[in-house]
Amino acid sequence: MEVILKKDVDNLGFKDDLVAVKNGYGRNYLIPHGFAELATPSARKVLSETLKQRAYKEQKHIDEAKKQAEKLNNLEIKITAKAGAGDKLFGSITNGDLADALAKEGVEIEKKYISIAGGNIKRLGQYDATLRFHREVISNFSFDVVGDA
Repeated sequence: MEVILKKDVDNLGFKDDLVAVKNGYGRNYLIPHGFAELATPSARKVLSETLKQRAYKEQKHIDEAKKQAEKLNNLEIKITAKAGAGDKLFGSITNGDLADALAKEGVEIEKKYISIAGGNIKRLGQYDATLRFHREVISNFSFDVVGDA
């Protein structure tokens, strides 16, 4: 079964992608929850027109995302947190904390677009993260977690 995605769906595709899924997944989950619509010939025609009209706007978004990614590569990000013995943190550092730190540096992005390698951070040190500004612009960067003085 082929469907047209109305929203970004993790591990499946982005908005306005034409994807093939199993019948049950499409009928029982994607379509009822508003994530997709059935790819009928008329829906495909509407999709192609929409994509043509959006091509110019999309290029502007890509250029802006590349500028933000370039800005991110020049930043040194340090997150301070309380730590106990053995460099173990009280609590953890999540992608939400990283989004707040990036906002202080002037890079505004939602936390759902940040992926920390290895999940949540529970120790002091240097870590890597991936940030998705746009479906075509993905930036990898590293940041430090330091203890309070």
